[in-house]
Amino acid sequence: MQTPTTPCPSRAALLVIDVQNDFIPGGALAVPQGEQIVPLINRLGSHFKQVVIAQDWHPAGHISFASSHEGYTPNDSIQLPYGPQVLWPDHCVQASRGAELHPQLHLPHAQLILRKGCNPDIDSYSAFVEADRSTTTGLAGYLSQRDIDTVYLVGLALDYCVAWSALDARAAGFNTSVVVDACRAIDHNGSLDQAIRQMRSAGVNLIGSSELQLTVGHR
Repeated sequence: MQTPTTPCPSRAALLVIDVQNDFIPGGALAVPQGEQIVPLINRLGSHFKQVVIAQDWHPAGHISFASSHEGYTPNDSIQLPYGPQVLWPDHCVQASRGAELHPQLHLPHAQLILRKGCNPDIDSYSAFVEADRSTTTGLAGYLSQRDIDTVYLVGLALDYCVAWSALDARAAGFNTSVVVDACRAIDHNGSLDQAIRQMRSAGVNLIGSSELQLTVGHR
């Protein structure tokens, strides 16, 4: 794993991606061992003044749901106007228990909860840019206006929403690191290896939590 350039703590933010009930074992789209990262994320969060939480927030009948397409089942792929789309079980439906943040996630000082995937016709893995690759969430502007130049990403799932968010953070000009042991992956059809290759190629640092704790000061 690469070691990131030591950041100024006041200009670094922790981005917590989709730590929600539906992505935890027992949920509609469970990521294996997803619950195991929650205590670590809580500990890491205490080292940051700036914490942003991303939350999948789909309307019922969302275009990414297999149930919205007759004859298709979860993990099938279809072509949509913006490109290929993996179809998923219904998950993180707005105001449902599955969409709620994990009850043991404890980041009371987080200043922004960003809800994504709200457009019924566009999926949104990334916390920065939706799947049509043109609709932005506003997160890059929010971070820039708060003088953030470095982001660390944790959460679910490493090979989808975390990776897409990291790639878009890097493209937006942020120093970007993914804390690998504070993530878990779905690993569908080689998706994890592909995501790791893409992140490394884009200049995203892949680090362990012990490395992060050495470089980020306490709040």
